[in-house]
Amino acid sequence: MKFIQTDQILEIPEGVHVEIKARIVAVTGPRGSLSKNLRHVDVTFQKLSNTQVKLSVIHADRKHIATLRTVKSLINNLIIGVTRGFKYKMRFVYAHFPINVNIIDGSVVEIRNFLGERRVRSVKIAEGVAADLTSATKDEIIFTGNSLEAVSQTAADVQQICRVRNKDIRKFLDGIYVSEKGNIIDEE
Repeated sequence: MKFIQTDQILEIPEGVHVEIKARIVAVTGPRGSLSKNLRHVDVTFQKLSNTQVKLSVIHADRKHIATLRTVKSLINNLIIGVTRGFKYKMRFVYAHFPINVNIIDGSVVEIRNFLGERRVRSVKIAEGVAADLTSATKDEIIFTGNSLEAVSQTAADVQQICRVRNKDIRKFLDGIYVSEKGNIIDEE
């Protein structure tokens, strides 16, 4: 069944400027600016005012309407990124061999002594993401940034490079795992 027209209204908070041109969305806020290319999605954007954007699809089926909600979430994540930012905390888990992690020039995370292996594992930190080893909590690394995609992808790359292979994963639980997700500036 086709729906004639489906709309979603996106509310823009005060202090955030959203500009849409040729389905490229640019969001500017107090923490900086982000942009997202949405040319591949068949969605119509209409700026109703400085505080509202209307997203709509015409003659769509269920799956096309689902992309409408996805686009709304993507733009909302950009707005949250430029107002509050994103923060992922990761903890090192090991049974015997302590995992050593170093941050080199703020662009590479270097992981040594994982399961006692001599191999040095390195993960490139995405652009716009800051990594920090905490001194308050032992065995913890924090990734912060404005872009949710960049911060979460960097955390996922670190977690995936520390997968245990050719062993029973029920017994060998070693790795670096996401322990907490949140915003840099918490809303109260």
